[in-house]
Amino acid sequence: MENVLDTIEEITLMGPGPSCVHPSVLTALSKSTLGHLDPSFISIMDEIKTLMRGLLHTGNQLTMPVSGTGSAGMETAFVNLVEKADKVLVLINGVFGMRMQDVAGRLGADVDTLAFEWGTPVVVDDVKTALAKKDYDLVAVVHAETSTGVENPVAEIGALLKDKKAIFLVDAVTSFGGMEIRMDDWGIDALYSGTQKCLSCPPGLAPLSFSDKAVEKLKNRTDKVPNWYLDLTMLMNYWDGATRAYHHTAPINMLYGLYQALYLIHEEGETAVYQRHRDNHTLLVKGLAELGIDMLVDSACRLPMLNSVNIPEGADDAAVRSTLLKEYKIEMGAGLGPLAGKIWRIGLMGHTARPENVEKLLAALKALL
Repeated sequence: MENVLDTIEEITLMGPGPSCVHPSVLTALSKSTLGHLDPSFISIMDEIKTLMRGLLHTGNQLTMPVSGTGSAGMETAFVNLVEKADKVLVLINGVFGMRMQDVAGRLGADVDTLAFEWGTPVVVDDVKTALAKKDYDLVAVVHAETSTGVENPVAEIGALLKDKKAIFLVDAVTSFGGMEIRMDDWGIDALYSGTQKCLSCPPGLAPLSFSDKAVEKLKNRTDKVPNWYLDLTMLMNYWDGATRAYHHTAPINMLYGLYQALYLIHEEGETAVYQRHRDNHTLLVKGLAELGIDMLVDSACRLPMLNSVNIPEGADDAAVRSTLLKEYKIEMGAGLGPLAGKIWRIGLMGHTARPENVEKLLAALKALL
């Protein structure tokens, strides 16, 4: 019987995620597995928390990765912070805002939404108007909307919520590790992310951080957290303190990978990492313009790590992406929702954000188009 793993080819991942994994992260994943209560492993857990706090610019004690992909991070945030009949406002301008609305609704929350055109950012004045009309328990927004390539004004929204009771929840799945996040300065109370985007680590963990205000909300729940596996009141006892209480078996080797991914950013320097993403974005935009391909999103709110480009007239969406994958070994993402068939989504995340990858993609598109 043939081992199907032997058929795997190296693909340049330039879609909306996962991104190319750094070789040193792959090496970390292959190290000997320890027990989940081994003192050496607990030291690695503590280092991960320290590196996460530094990159998020926060002093939050409750800062840890959750076992599961970015969607598990979203689920964790909502099931721990939302109770039945809580008033929740979700700001939507893409797929992942819609997912927030769905999860909050499943928890029995009283959910309001503010919707904005896909490809444009959340309008702060509209949020201000909504907040003046109703006293919310939680306000949620996506920092970097992966479905459109738009950066939302998180800091400005956080300023509106200063001194309000509402918990400010931010999806940072695509932004964490690729652009600046300042949790404490921006008034973010709860944040979740994923490992497979700008951290250049395989999917499987969801970095998460709660402020003291969010932890207080959690502690004052009237009902138990409805999800046992993601209940932070129990998970905190495994991730903190001198004596660790077993909850579930941690994905040991995935946490090795996350540690190495965070260490790489620390080693390169946060400022240098963000500049590398911007530089390669600029190189891509310039090269696409020379091919007659323009961007969906205005430059003022355009993400450097997720580039939505308008499919040029006469190009066959599926055929171009299929040929890129089969002949050039490059993965590029399709549009979603109302943008399906209208855009391509080009990821320049983490280890993918290198000039040689941009040039490889541009050369392939030139040949195809």
